[in-house]
Amino acid sequence: MVARVFIGYDSKEVVAYHVLAHTIIEKATIPVQICPIALDTLAGIFTRERNALQSTEFSFSRFLTPYLSGYDGWSVFMDCDMIMRRDIAELWALRDDNYAVQVVKHDYQPAEDTKFLGQVQTKYEKKNWSSVILFNNAQCDALSMDYVNERSGLELHQFKWLGDDERIGEIPRQWNHLVGVYDHDPEAALVHFTEGGPYFPSYADVDYAAEWFAARDRMLSVAPEA
Repeated sequence: MVARVFIGYDSKEVVAYHVLAHTIIEKATIPVQICPIALDTLAGIFTRERNALQSTEFSFSRFLTPYLSGYDGWSVFMDCDMIMRRDIAELWALRDDNYAVQVVKHDYQPAEDTKFLGQVQTKYEKKNWSSVILFNNAQCDALSMDYVNERSGLELHQFKWLGDDERIGEIPRQWNHLVGVYDHDPEAALVHFTEGGPYFPSYADVDYAAEWFAARDRMLSVAPEA
């Protein structure tokens, strides 16, 4: 089975998308299909205007993942400001048909009011739950194109479209390790630079930054000419 992975794409963090995709591929032991959720590719599908509370271009468009998957099978969504440190087959194996979605259920309320590039740091219940989502697509048909375009950010990010929190399954915290929020974890499988990635000068020395730069260098590598 092919693991379908949708990654949020932001024109201000292009390198982040490509580094994450590379780290997924280089550690994968199963076939992976990677799709960027990029606004320029969603003309006529994602039509809502951006508002001041959106810190990324994919803040709301991520919830089109089931629609883009034809409400069939399973898909993974993840923010772009991450690196994969383990085989995505391990994450894929956590799929549980008893749930509509599976996430890391963070208990996280940021202390700061701003984050990278001066973006507003919004605070709400279930903060960062939606930054990595295993979607059981057939059970997420409430996320129609119209629903994603019209409903509030809180309705989307707090999973109110499910109607029942018991439909939200949990995955281990290692699959969405929040840098700067949690202590360093050598077993972290998917590292999330939620407060700002090392590609921004102000965050160049954050935890796991050396791994990110090494991954970037591998992503840029080219075999020498003969």
